[in-house]
Amino acid sequence: MTDLAEAFKRFKEWFDVADAHEQVLEANAMTLATAREDGRPAARTVLLKGFDQQGFVFYTNTTSRKGEQLTVNPQAALVFHWAPLARQILVEGDVATVSDQEADAYFASRPRLSQLGAWASLQSQVLPSREDFDTRLAHYESVYEGRDVERPPHWTGYRLAPRMIEFWQGREGRLHDRDRYFLDESGQWQWATIYP
Repeated sequence: MTDLAEAFKRFKEWFDVADAHEQVLEANAMTLATAREDGRPAARTVLLKGFDQQGFVFYTNTTSRKGEQLTVNPQAALVFHWAPLARQILVEGDVATVSDQEADAYFASRPRLSQLGAWASLQSQVLPSREDFDTRLAHYESVYEGRDVERPPHWTGYRLAPRMIEFWQGREGRLHDRDRYFLDESGQWQWATIYP
């Protein structure tokens, strides 16, 4: 038997190595896989903005495709792939929104242009022309001229609480190392080495 703290300690060790590596451009870039209610999957790259034993946090527009999918099917998977290190980490779990206070605090830390973009973008909808987006952006620049940009009601954070975390270390001849931490049927964390 093991515990989640051990898995997160290992995640932080690997993440810190990747973050310090000069050939890893964005250690916090992760593939987020979601699925519609009917099970049809979708994936895209998003940025990890925080992690602790409660889970892995990212932010997005709730009316985007991923936001809508997480509303109807609040389960997701993450993949961190650090090719120069021949390492990847897989995470699967349940997703819930962060508190308003947490979302507000992160939104306030974003660059102003990104804050305005969160208002101007109808994320995942068809954009008739770039000029339409530029017009919307100019509108919100005017609305918030001379004052702080507040967080849009359709923009928040999501926290993926893991049910499984797998560490993959590449080896010669594709004889890789795979260590998996997972919740068993009784709700206890377990650890196992997995065949490559």
